[in-house]
Amino acid sequence: MHKVEPQVFLVGETKIIYTSPDSPGLTDYLKYLETDWNIYDDESRDAEDLIEVMGRLCYRSFEPGLNPNVTKITEGNKQYLENIIKHKHGSVLEHSVVNFIFADVSRVFTHELVRHRVGTAISQESLRYVRLEDLGQWLPKEIKENEMAKEIFEDTFIDLEIIQKRLAELFDLDHKPFEIKKKITSAMRRLAPIGLSTTIGWSTNLRNLRWILEMRTHPNAEEEMRLVFGKVGKIVVDRYKNVFGDFSVEMVDGYEWYKTENSKI
Repeated sequence: MHKVEPQVFLVGETKIIYTSPDSPGLTDYLKYLETDWNIYDDESRDAEDLIEVMGRLCYRSFEPGLNPNVTKITEGNKQYLENIIKHKHGSVLEHSVVNFIFADVSRVFTHELVRHRVGTAISQESLRYVRLEDLGQWLPKEIKENEMAKEIFEDTFIDLEIIQKRLAELFDLDHKPFEIKKKITSAMRRLAPIGLSTTIGWSTNLRNLRWILEMRTHPNAEEEMRLVFGKVGKIVVDRYKNVFGDFSVEMVDGYEWYKTENSKI
């Protein structure tokens, strides 16, 4: 058994294709519209710029005159997204996606995470194939701060780890073909604790992430969810300042609570 700390890795994000040899891109689309519009905010990310593009095409509001009904436009990605968020036109935020890997999180965490299935993609480490020889453990505060409870948790993990090793020896897994290994490993996982550490890949759009960040860092949320999404919040609020610029942070019980007046846009 070994101690772990949940880790958050941002491994991908939406990128704009301006032009390429294979297909027309954004630059070609703007030429098609016969507009000189370009992205005003040099500090915005592609994920934020794409939201602006998708929003502007709804009204053909790249510049005054493209649509006779539009006589003035909001210039700048920051100002444009602030207006989108203020008026709760959240659907355009769904066009941009971020990709995370959460490592050393428990299956308690992943069981709660997968409830957010709309607008997400999920790939989780499979215990049908991964043998459990060294169980990783993260302890909530209530357990960590109580020496007797901490000892019970640690001893239980050690015992369950010993059982996994005994079963592996019993079935001589090291000398079995892969097709047999996976069947036995799948059966053995039924004795695995839900608190063991695992890894999950999780992708979501920015509209969905705003809501999950708000909900899962709330003081009433499960502790590990608060810890992990507090780390997510630090990444996205700093990286996507125009999408998450309306969020404020309050520390409650040692964890960040990300709040906004523009809830669930």
